[in-house]
Amino acid sequence: MSKLLVTGQSGFVGRHLLAHLANHQSEWQPVAAPSHDLLDTNSLDAWVSATRPDAVIHLAGQTFVPEAFRNPARTLQINLLGTLNLLQALKRNDFQGTFLYVSSGDVYGQVTAEQLPIDETLLPKPRNPYAVSKLAAENLCLQWSFSEPDWRIVIARPFNHIGPGQAADFLVPDMARQLIRIRKGLQLPRLQVGDVDVSRDFLDVRDVVRAYFHLLEKGQSGEIYNVCSGVERDIRELIMQMASLAEVEITLEQHPDRLRRAEQRRVAGSGEKLRAQTNWQPIITTTTTLHDVLSDWDERIHNNNE
Repeated sequence: MSKLLVTGQSGFVGRHLLAHLANHQSEWQPVAAPSHDLLDTNSLDAWVSATRPDAVIHLAGQTFVPEAFRNPARTLQINLLGTLNLLQALKRNDFQGTFLYVSSGDVYGQVTAEQLPIDETLLPKPRNPYAVSKLAAENLCLQWSFSEPDWRIVIARPFNHIGPGQAADFLVPDMARQLIRIRKGLQLPRLQVGDVDVSRDFLDVRDVVRAYFHLLEKGQSGEIYNVCSGVERDIRELIMQMASLAEVEITLEQHPDRLRRAEQRRVAGSGEKLRAQTNWQPIITTTTTLHDVLSDWDERIHNNNE
């Protein structure tokens, strides 16, 4: 079996990626992740030299946008310098495989309705330090794809992804947590929300993981691929669908601490390049995703693990 090094194994996507490998037949064998730090070159060298991977999926990074505003320097250090440290550790250990860098659809920045759906030809205009750090690391990876001809370097730009196990810092798990609390009588039937009259392109995290493996197999070196559903979902409607699945009646209550008007009103991506070149297709319905997220929070709250 081919050895796969995955950074960020303990994160939301990393856990689902390892679960996918455990539950599906695959040519990839994930290598163990000892204690390491993207900003500690010695720990990266030790990991790479001990495992000699055939491919890398680089998930690790500082991904929370509010934290990027609070500490932009550290976000850039982790996401840009950390990526450079990893690339250099691989080079020092004679890596000649596939390197999949996981960036973000956030790099596109503010997009007009006329530019929807967003495809890979749209010029990125990042509007927060997190997106800046991801775009900078993308460009670093592209430079390495030119200078390291024996490597295959592919870049993924995932849009919003959701699923069981996601932290309550994000919209859908936050709503699910509140809905389950309401169903259990722990919260009044008022859902505290921010600006919900916007749209986003959501994809189940398990479909995202499948897309990454399709890119490992068929993605072209030096190319960028959107990973998205291609479906524009209204946030207010999505929340009401979740309430229906949770079997609770609610009212939405805009909370001042949450009410930050979103600069980007609509988001819809185009995943046609990914589909055309790898034959990937999303297979999990939104209803299934929301049901699984609600079930996850029901279990968490039952176990007092909120």
